[in-house]
Amino acid sequence: MKNFFCFNKACTAKIVLSMVAMLTCFVNVSFGQAEVEPWGNITGIRKSRQLFEFESSLKVANIGRYSVHSTEKEKQNPHFKRKGEEQIISSAIDSLFFIEKVKDIGSGEIRVNITLSAHADLEADHVYFCIKLPAKVYHDAKFRLTGNLNDSLKKYRIFENSPYFSGYVKGFEVNAKKSQLVVEFKDTSLVSLKRDISQDRNDETFYIALNSSDLKKGDTLQKIFIIKASGEIDKDPINIVLNTNQQGRAFEGLGGNFRLQNPKHDPEVIDFCLKNLRIAWGRVELPWRFWQPDKNVDPIVTADSGKLHPAVKNAMLMAHRLDSMGTPIILSAWFPPNWAAEGKVNFQPVNGIWGNPLNKENMDAIYKSIADYIQYLKSKYGLEPKYFSFNESDLGINVRVTPQEHDDFIKGCGAYFASRGLKTKMLLGDNSDATTYNFINTAMDDEASHPYIGAVSFHSWRGWETETLQKWADASTRMKLPLFVAEGSTDAAAYSYPDIFQEQTYALKEINLYIRLLAVCQPASILQWQLTSDYSPLIGGGIFGNNEPLHPGQRFYNLKQLSITPKGLFAMPITSDKQDVSCAALGDNSKNVYALHLVNNGTAREVFLTGLPNKLKHLQMYTTSKKLNMEKSAPIEVENGKAHFKIAETSYIMLITE
Repeated sequence: MKNFFCFNKACTAKIVLSMVAMLTCFVNVSFGQAEVEPWGNITGIRKSRQLFEFESSLKVANIGRYSVHSTEKEKQNPHFKRKGEEQIISSAIDSLFFIEKVKDIGSGEIRVNITLSAHADLEADHVYFCIKLPAKVYHDAKFRLTGNLNDSLKKYRIFENSPYFSGYVKGFEVNAKKSQLVVEFKDTSLVSLKRDISQDRNDETFYIALNSSDLKKGDTLQKIFIIKASGEIDKDPINIVLNTNQQGRAFEGLGGNFRLQNPKHDPEVIDFCLKNLRIAWGRVELPWRFWQPDKNVDPIVTADSGKLHPAVKNAMLMAHRLDSMGTPIILSAWFPPNWAAEGKVNFQPVNGIWGNPLNKENMDAIYKSIADYIQYLKSKYGLEPKYFSFNESDLGINVRVTPQEHDDFIKGCGAYFASRGLKTKMLLGDNSDATTYNFINTAMDDEASHPYIGAVSFHSWRGWETETLQKWADASTRMKLPLFVAEGSTDAAAYSYPDIFQEQTYALKEINLYIRLLAVCQPASILQWQLTSDYSPLIGGGIFGNNEPLHPGQRFYNLKQLSITPKGLFAMPITSDKQDVSCAALGDNSKNVYALHLVNNGTAREVFLTGLPNKLKHLQMYTTSKKLNMEKSAPIEVENGKAHFKIAETSYIMLITE
């Protein structure tokens, strides 16, 4: 793509970067077959690019205490890295430390090597390596146990009141109509089978006991498993139907968060992103505790005297830079100054509780302090943020309010802004996750708050079910206001195991979510967390200890591809007859401009697309995958509203009118 990247570096640096970019096209050409979460759970094996799903986990069970502790997202503090075809996870469940190595060893075949080390006497009856079979795939499965069985299968009770069928075996096979799974282990082990019927589930789980006796401090053990997945490869064509008769809310484009935290590495990542992405919305920090640390000292006088804190100055310059590019701003505050909070400001959770409530005796001073910051931005830099929020105040990252207090603040601060002649409105929500949607109900039900609310906002870290996301879409519709996903991504803890950012698994999960958000929520913007070195979408440059030349990877190209969506296209219904294909459509019938987004989570397949306007003659296709960096294809012909084309395996595809 001509002039795709812009640099102010020497020609030599350009050549090095180009070489690195070329090399990334050939790294891991075979793709990692095992899909592994950074906390150790294997979620499936790819064969011929198709994912055969299951989920592994480690569980520590105590019968007497009726307790089970499992490897789960945000439950431990894992470390993740890749070494060639092997993914390595190290973590701990309480005092039981483990290293899990998952290596691709053949077509659809992996080796799992688990080493356990007890750092204290373990009060547990068994440590299990578990394999859960999703009912949607294995509802018609038959099981066969292999190896040295003892007597016939018997009921075996453990940490719940549900019966287990168990026996001493060397492996087992699972045969469903379209999927097969074989698990082998060297030593005979106790294997139990349980069916989970809770919450309308019907999943089967194999529990493989790793220990045959109590684990004492200093004990270690190692288990090796071979897991083979196979089955029917779905190569059938994908049928996609577009409906241009309905136009929903407008998508203004990809946005980004620019909360500055790393003076050494943030500038180069920000420069790269702003030069190579169209950023429709920007979110910046109000470093409130540095803006006015003393309630009785006027922060504007301090700023005018040249004593502006560097963090405040840099945040303002970041906002100014975005504004000078025509990018509207969301201003959010994290940590409050001590005088604005109840009690000592908490930088970490205390007894499991995050953040501090606002000091109710100082509410007028709080309104004034925030308004002064906006007024200073306006007078000094000529910009006024469109919206203001406390970041994730439903959870307390780091101001914590109740739904009623959220409503009261919107009314109180909103009215104060208006009295100062400021146009900045409040965000409704700006919630930590989609799951906490009830937090906004009080303000939605209070019409007195509505004049001060400019938009609805949530963060996409958790709560991806369609039913949950639809509640935010409904809130936007009810309020007749735009909806923002003010922090977009999938794993809030990923900064602590940053090698995961380079995995195809992570890149696909992230773009799958964004396309679903476009389809279900119809947001005005999805703002990537972040377009700085924090959760960097770039690779190398010394960030996370990676000293390769700074260069884009699959995640960056996903964002680049999404960012070329023309501004202001409206959401349109689109459906696929394949569950492993995510899709969203945007268009403007009056301009005959359309942008369709597809994520193919399976093998390469043909697509039959219908429902396009008859007057449309061509579509341009871009493809991003582990091997393809926003590759532009030859134009696709459209005839009588229909198009036929082929899409690459495990890829993000964009079809756009040009």
